[in-house]
This record gives sequence, structure tokens and C-alpha cells, in this order.
Amino acid sequence: MDSDRIFIGGGGFDYAEAQSMLLKYANRHGLIAGATGTGKTVTLQILAESFSAAGVPVFLADVKGDLAGMAMPGSKTHKLHDKLISRAKTIGFDDYSYEAFPVTFWDLFGEKGHPVRTTISEMGPLLLSRLLELTDVQEGVLNIAFRMADEQGMLLLDLKDLQSLLVWLGENASDLGLRYGNISKASVGAIQRRLLVLENQGAAQFFGEPALQLEDMIAIAPDGRGRVNILAADRLMSSPRLYATFLLWLLSELFENLPEVGDPDKPKFVFFFDEAHLLFDDAPKALINKVEQVARLIRSKGVGVYFITQQPDDVPSDILGQLGNRVQHALRAYTPRDQKALRAAAETFRPNPDFDTKTAIKEVGVGEAVVSFLMEKGVPSVVQRTLIRPPSSRMGPISMDERKAIMDKSLLGTIYDTPDDRESAFEMLAKRAKQDQDPEVEETPREFKSARRYSGGSPWGKPKTTSKRRGDSNAQAFSKSFSRSFGTQMGNKFARGLLGSIFKR
Repeated sequence: MDSDRIFIGGGGFDYAEAQSMLLKYANRHGLIAGATGTGKTVTLQILAESFSAAGVPVFLADVKGDLAGMAMPGSKTHKLHDKLISRAKTIGFDDYSYEAFPVTFWDLFGEKGHPVRTTISEMGPLLLSRLLELTDVQEGVLNIAFRMADEQGMLLLDLKDLQSLLVWLGENASDLGLRYGNISKASVGAIQRRLLVLENQGAAQFFGEPALQLEDMIAIAPDGRGRVNILAADRLMSSPRLYATFLLWLLSELFENLPEVGDPDKPKFVFFFDEAHLLFDDAPKALINKVEQVARLIRSKGVGVYFITQQPDDVPSDILGQLGNRVQHALRAYTPRDQKALRAAAETFRPNPDFDTKTAIKEVGVGEAVVSFLMEKGVPSVVQRTLIRPPSSRMGPISMDERKAIMDKSLLGTIYDTPDDRESAFEMLAKRAKQDQDPEVEETPREFKSARRYSGGSPWGKPKTTSKRRGDSNAQAFSKSFSRSFGTQMGNKFARGLLGSIFKR
């Protein structure tokens, strides 16, 4: 096969000849759609294999556990072996063979892959507000908490950092309200309750250090193939908001950290967004507009984004219009809504005079699709019926022993498998609370009493000296601290991600 394209499939009787996607247009994004059981997962698998073979790292979420098989070669003992070989011969896939791919397993819960973490600070107040479904007033309180952390030089790394800071904020609401506006204790309590729900869903493991470094994902294996990053998402599907927010955060990190590359010969990274409807369900118009903007801009960073969903209309029309490479598996038109979606799907393709696109979408079988890819000058090709090529890696899940063996060989385990809990807001507030127990101090300032609730009586070592003199009020102490730290802390403030603007009301 040609090195400037990836082979998707071919044909036989009534089907088009070889269909390929040009690598130079692969960062123009794409769509894989179709009803359950029509072959979307296998199409995602062969695309990931092809990008990897071309030296392009990829990221994908393994919703059903089937994609983990990419770490193992296909087998002659597989029940579909004969059909796979027959399909390869039919479509002219002459160099078809079984092979494994360089896979790295990730897991937000650290069970089926290396833990994926980010810090509260990196997530930012606006994206976190969407994750927690906060009201405008509650979001305002959360923004004040982040502002205070910046001005006081306190790192927000994990959930207990934010929880302890919110308690401090609530107990000092009257003093701080003069500068930042009303801080309702009811709003603080509501945020704390939602953080507790998030913690119960397992998100406490997601926030912390060591935080994920993108270069560990955007990596090339020693043999020149792109690294295949597989996120275990079977358990994550029970927390769809956490799933969607994590993927949006990762997308924003890619945008912020990758340099502009214009139109490269091949993508720098390809991002597969499975179960795409989870992102757009009940999303406000402002969010959809900003996601459209991200999809348009991230292309210049060499990142291709591919949405996988059942119905094409799960993706808003403004975003759908940017998806130049399309693989449409069968749709079942049993209801009026299905029939409308079928017509809409057919109308998004460039018509082929040889057949009716709408009829073809209903008739294609499992492992077949109607496809259209960008040709020279970025023009979409005429829609074609295509037999999708067979995958080279294993179809289906792998055992836990096989998964563990792969993880044990990964050098990333020495970096990410052990959490790091360095001094941050939680420890700083606890130290100050402990210092306030010094007998020379007449009264324990109420703004730091709350930290003892989280410290558990642990020995925090020698406390840092503070400038709070006996007799200073809480407001005076804070004012002095703010004046001293203002100049230096201004340099530490940073934009908390592109998604900050996305989720800004």
C-alpha cells in the first residue's frame, strides 16, 4: 500500500475498488457512525492500526473492552479466521497478516491501566463547574476559591485541597465578601456536596499527581510505529459526565501544548471520541459553538478528531460539517426519528449516480459501509459502497494476565503507578491550624480552624512562621498577606486551559 495514505477497504461485485484516506487530510477530522452491531468498533480498530503503522500516535477509549486486543496479534485459531482471510482476498489486501501493535493501557481508576491524573488547578474552575453542574452563583464562588489559592500561593492538586479551601472560604465569607462579593455558605455547601458525589464516583483518583504528561502519549515506539493509547472506559461509562469532561480536558491540553504545524504530511496525533453523544446531550448552544471552534482550530496543531456514534445527528450540524472523512455503517429506519436521521445521513454525502445513498445505507451488511474521504485539494470524494478491511490485531478482549504482562513491561509504570502527595493547600491550611495552637497565640483564627477537620491530627512537622501579630483581625491579617504576595503571585497566575473560554457563560 502507498505510504501517503491508509487503506480502508475495497470491493468486489457492486462495490467500489480500493478506498483510502490520504494522510495529509487525516487531520480534517472524521465520523464513524452506524447502528449497534454493524461494525463501528472494527472500523475504529483498523483506523487506529493504520495510523499507528504510519507512525501516528493515537488515543481511543475502550468502551466494551474489545479494543484491548490491539495489543495482541490475530490468531489462526480465531473463529473468524477464514472469513478474515477471505475478506482480505476479496478486497485485494495482498499484504494482510496478523500483528500486534505498541499499546499503552490507561485507566482513570488505575485498575486496568496506568493511572491518568490531572490537578484541580489544571482542570480550572470553569471546566470543573460543568463537571459539577453548578449554577452561576456556585460557579462564582468556585472562581473565588481559585483566585484565593493563586493569591495565597496555595497549590490545588487534589480534591482534599479544594474541599479544605472551600471550608476556609465559607468560614471567612463575611470578611472576603467586601472584596469579592457575597459568598453564600449555602453555595459552598452545595459545591461540597457535589464534590462528595464526584469523589464517590471515583474521581478522587483522577485529581492528583503525578499529572499526565502529553509527551508520554504522543510517542513513537522503537520500531517507528505510533503509540496506541487505550483508555479503559467500561467502568467510566457509568459516569458519563466524568468521561465527557475528561476527554474534553485532554483535547484542550493537546491544543494548548502542541505547536502550530499548518498542514503536515500526516497528523501528529489522532483522537477518537467514542460514544460522542455523551458530549452533546443537553449541551447548551454556547458549548456547542465553542466545541466547533476547538475542532476547527486544533486541526492546525496536526490533531485529527474522529467522532464515533450511532446516529450522525448525535453530532451537531455545525460540527458535523467539519468532519471531512466519513464511514457510515448501516442505519435501521424503524421509527420516524430513524427515518429522519437516515435522510440526513444520506444528504451529507456527495451523491454517486450509480446508486441511491439512502438505500445503500439501509442495505450494507456487517463490516460494510458507505464511505467518503477527502481527495486532493480537500474535496470530498463521491460516496462509495465498501467492504471494510479486516484488522491485523486480535478482535476482542484480552485476559487480565495478558494486560498485566503488557503493563509490567511499560516504563510508564515507574512514573504514574505510585501517587505523589506533595505539600499543597490541604497541608498548608493544616500547618497553619496547628501553629494556631501555640500558647503564645491568644486565639485560634477561625479561618484556619477548618483545616483540622481534614488533618486528622497528623504531625505536620515544624510550621512555617506567619506574619499575623497578636491582636490583628482576620481581615487585617489577610490584607497584609495579600499586599505582600500580590506582586509575586501575579506571575504565577495562568490561563486555565482553552476550555475556560469554552465553558464561560
